[in-house]
Amino acid sequence: MKNHIQSVLHQLEQKTQKRMLKNVSSSDGAWIVMNGRKMLNLASNNYLGLANDERLIKAGCQAMRTYGAGATASRLIVGNYELYTRAEEALKKWKKAEAALIFNSGYTANLGIIASLIGRDDIVFSDWLNHASIIDGIRLSKAERYRYRHNDLDHLESLLKQASPHKRKLIVTDSIFSMDGDIAQLEGLVTLKKRYNAILMVDEAHSSGIYGKRGEGLVHHFHLQDEVDIQMGTFSKALGCFGAYVTGEQWLIDYLMNTMRSFIFTTALPPAVLGAIEKSIEIVQQEHARRQTLQVHSHYFRDELQKLGFDIGKSTTHIVPIIIGSNEQTVQMSERLQEHGIAAVAIRPPTVPEGTSRIRFSLSSSLTKEELDWALERIAEVGREMGLIAS
Repeated sequence: MKNHIQSVLHQLEQKTQKRMLKNVSSSDGAWIVMNGRKMLNLASNNYLGLANDERLIKAGCQAMRTYGAGATASRLIVGNYELYTRAEEALKKWKKAEAALIFNSGYTANLGIIASLIGRDDIVFSDWLNHASIIDGIRLSKAERYRYRHNDLDHLESLLKQASPHKRKLIVTDSIFSMDGDIAQLEGLVTLKKRYNAILMVDEAHSSGIYGKRGEGLVHHFHLQDEVDIQMGTFSKALGCFGAYVTGEQWLIDYLMNTMRSFIFTTALPPAVLGAIEKSIEIVQQEHARRQTLQVHSHYFRDELQKLGFDIGKSTTHIVPIIIGSNEQTVQMSERLQEHGIAAVAIRPPTVPEGTSRIRFSLSSSLTKEELDWALERIAEVGREMGLIAS
């Protein structure tokens, strides 16, 4: 076993795909200290800068003082503190949903939701670039599965036409694709789900808090909340906390509570996390300026990178990749940017398809335009030195 594992690790190293943890010793939102070096943080999912907000910290501390450091049991045993009821009520009102359920993480949420809803006798249709948690949930379900080409509704429809009309069908997609920064064609997906009598599930992990009148997500932004059957999202990105949620009709929540193994057989979230979640839901609905600033930053950053000659794919959001291709050059660029004081991480297979390795930038409303300009100068410098863009 040991020899086999060491061989696998060696192969990963040879392909420049071996990962190593980096030590982050402090963070104030816009800047972090990583491996002992202060860097501008262009790599985190703290899109609205809420992870360092004193109001969330205060709410979390108060919940911990009242209920303790740990939940001590699963929610179905004695871990379902009233904090859950308050947070889920706030979540329902925010999302204008009939019912809501909070989970421990986005990964366990997708794994459990999909594996609970479909099985061997069902069919699932998944976008080619969906997150790994969706892919793993589908695998666990053992349902018949089809992957449609990214955002290709014609391909999806051809697959739906082939499917047995007598089988239950689930279509599942990210709303914002986490490595490419483009968005799903939600209106077209709603049309197809109606036409072929399917259920539609949308993962709002990277759009919750950012899109919609009150930050509800892209489903609400396109006024499709009554058409999408299952809305899943996370608190760990724009909302600055931890955990995940699903909203939908009461039958869905009751069913998941009784069948979802990753919900039933895990200890509940710590009270501090729930206190912060409740406060974050309140803040994100009120502080529209954070969303507006993020949109302005994102548009500016994308435009400037394109003017410099970088390939940013089809990004239209706050997630902006520079697609390089080779693992070696991507790792080299990441290291060079870190030497210049920019936290930028190399994204390589299997996270992205072979030949599409990239630097993935994640923007935040806590950044200033001056900081973005400072970063763009250094990105351009490294890009020219490496021959990725013209001098």
